[in-house]
Amino acid sequence: DVRGVATTAASRVREGHVAAADATSVSRLRAAGAVLVGKTNLHEFALGTTNEDSAFGPARHPLDPARSPGGSSGGSAASVLAGMAYASIGSDTGGSIRIPSAACGLVGLKPTLGAVPADGVVPLSTTMDHVGPICRSVEDAQLLFDVLRGEALAAAPPRVPRGIRLGLLRPYFMALLDSGIADAFEAACGRLRSAGVEFVDVAIPHAGDIAAVYSHIALSEAAAYHAATLDQRADAYTPNVRLRLEMGRYILAEDYVRALRGREVLTAEVDAALDGVDALVLPTLAIPAPAIGAETVRIAGSDEPVRNVMLRLTQLFNITGHPAITVPCGSTPEGLPAGAQIVGRVAGDLPLLSLARALE
Repeated sequence: DVRGVATTAASRVREGHVAAADATSVSRLRAAGAVLVGKTNLHEFALGTTNEDSAFGPARHPLDPARSPGGSSGGSAASVLAGMAYASIGSDTGGSIRIPSAACGLVGLKPTLGAVPADGVVPLSTTMDHVGPICRSVEDAQLLFDVLRGEALAAAPPRVPRGIRLGLLRPYFMALLDSGIADAFEAACGRLRSAGVEFVDVAIPHAGDIAAVYSHIALSEAAAYHAATLDQRADAYTPNVRLRLEMGRYILAEDYVRALRGREVLTAEVDAALDGVDALVLPTLAIPAPAIGAETVRIAGSDEPVRNVMLRLTQLFNITGHPAITVPCGSTPEGLPAGAQIVGRVAGDLPLLSLARALE
């Protein structure tokens, strides 16, 4: 919300809604002297990864307008890459800051859950929504994070790469990657090894349950928020977003509770994976920016749903609330950006940023 300006969430459902007050994140930016340039496009109600389902049409990738800049905060990332602004603010419920940042070759920070207040932000999943910056550098992300959380502490200086120990998440997180993304990520890891960074393989035993746990929580909570408008104005939604919200209405309460228990298991497993290392590392986005309109993408000889593949590497850390940042790590043979995702301990946002500056 920006006072006096329409908050549409890229949907006709919210036509005529003008914010009476700033969201906390916006008021803190104003107080710090930020110049607010304007609103950006997004996937309707943040419920998608490509920014195609929007009342305003798709956002387009500045490097190739036939491609998506990622989503749901696609317009936010496109605006920074195109030089419209120094930075932007996005929301991240399944990867919606990190996915477009990786697709556009930018830095995107999903802080620890609750580190930045989400009031004044149209919710998707009230227990998984995060607010954070999309920037050109880790230093800029640090600057904005200090403003957004309302507390500027002395940032730790960037660490020296030698002596850093990273947990490389395998096998699930490396099993379904575009070859260009895989090569860029492995090359980046090679450069870090040469600089003295140590890697150890770690795993999340129940990684195969991530998508089910995520969808049962996110879609249930989204359906609850949208219940009234689904009853009264269902036709105002874009078809794909309406379908996902309607699916949420058919999730049983026992399945939602079972997913909450799954969240506890996955959180404990991420904590365990972090034991003995400074952070976890994995690719951010399994594919380069997809073509607008593409429903599937071919990986390792099989056709995979674009949405599922784009969420595959990010949604775990929305379930668990751990801070995660994506930094550019190279490009594919077609010249499209690739991103590496670094994951820290809960409430360890500042050490994570210090580490990310060293790796950057």
